[in-house]
Amino acid sequence: MQISEINGEKIRRRRSRGDSDSTQAVLSALRRIIRATDLHSRQLARDTGLTTPQAVVLQAVRDCGEVTTGQLSRRVSLSQATVTTILDRLESRGLVERYRSNADRRIVHSRLTRQGRTILRQAPPLLHERFAAAFQQLSPARQSRLLATLDEVAAMMGAAELDAAPLLDSGSPVKKVG
Repeated sequence: MQISEINGEKIRRRRSRGDSDSTQAVLSALRRIIRATDLHSRQLARDTGLTTPQAVVLQAVRDCGEVTTGQLSRRVSLSQATVTTILDRLESRGLVERYRSNADRRIVHSRLTRQGRTILRQAPPLLHERFAAAFQQLSPARQSRLLATLDEVAAMMGAAELDAAPLLDSGSPVKKVG
C-alpha cells in the first residue's frame, strides 16, 4: 500500500495487483466516501437537528437576505417543491419566517430569524464546502481528470443520468420536480 498526501490529508493507494484487487480497492474507496457523508450528516443532525439540504437552504437564506423560493431554488440547485417543503420545516422550527411582499402580494419572501442565525453558527462546515475548497486547490487539468473519472464511475453504477444537487448528503434521494 502506498500512502501519499493531498491537501494535508493522508490518502491510501493500493498498488495494482490484479483486476480483483483493483475492483475491491475502488469499491472500498466508494464506501469510504459514502461513510464520510453519512457520518457528517449524522454530526450535523446531532449538532443542529438539520439535514444537509435544510442547512444549505438556511445558509442560502442567510446569504441572500430576503429571498423568494424561486431564487432559493436556483441558488441551491433543488426544485421549488423541495425548497418549499424545506422552508415549511424550517419555518415550523422558527428558523425562517415567510411573508408576502408589500409591492406584489403574490410574492412570498423568506428571511432568517435570530434562532436561525444561532443554529447556523453552531453548524459544522458542510462536507461539500470542504470538498470544494480542496478541489479548487487542484490544477485545472487535475480537476478535469477527476471529473471525467467520477463521471465514468457514475455511468458504471447506472447513475450517469440521475439528477443530483451539488451537496454531499446521505439522506434519502429527493425527486427533482419542475
